Amino acid sequence: MKPNHVMRPLTVLGRWLATALFSVAAVALIWQGGFFADTAAMAAVHVPVLAADLGSQAQGKASEDAGRTKNFIRDTANKVEETAQKNARRIEDATDGDGGFIERKAKRDAARIEKRAEEDAARTQDAVDATKNAFERTVDNIKDAFGS
Repeated sequence: MKPNHVMRPLTVLGRWLATALFSVAAVALIWQGGFFADTAAMAAVHVPVLAADLGSQAQGKASEDAGRTKNFIRDTANKVEETAQKNARRIEDATDGDGGFIERKAKRDAARIEKRAEEDAARTQDAVDATKNAFERTVDNIKDAFGS
């Protein structure tokens, strides 16, 4: 087995890749130099406008997503509560509504599950609000840094 036989195609491929990369880099540098003679002046004019616009878009998207997330959390809590109530009714039906120990326990469990679902949903929604507010403060600070 000749090592030269295996290495020759890899060497040719490497040269082609290097040539292509060099050509793309050269075109990019020439392109940038031709269109942006004074990049500092252009950045000074457009960056605050872009930062303000992008910041407002980001804050709007964050509010929209937070609202969707909170609705999802509320829907999930409602489903948990409905399931707990349905299970308690099934036990009540199975025991013929005699008010015995198992039926009372099922009702207590359903009430406890509903209470926990409400508490968990409220805590999670508060966390969503806190995250959204932190994100919006960060965006505001970035916008302020660019002077918009």
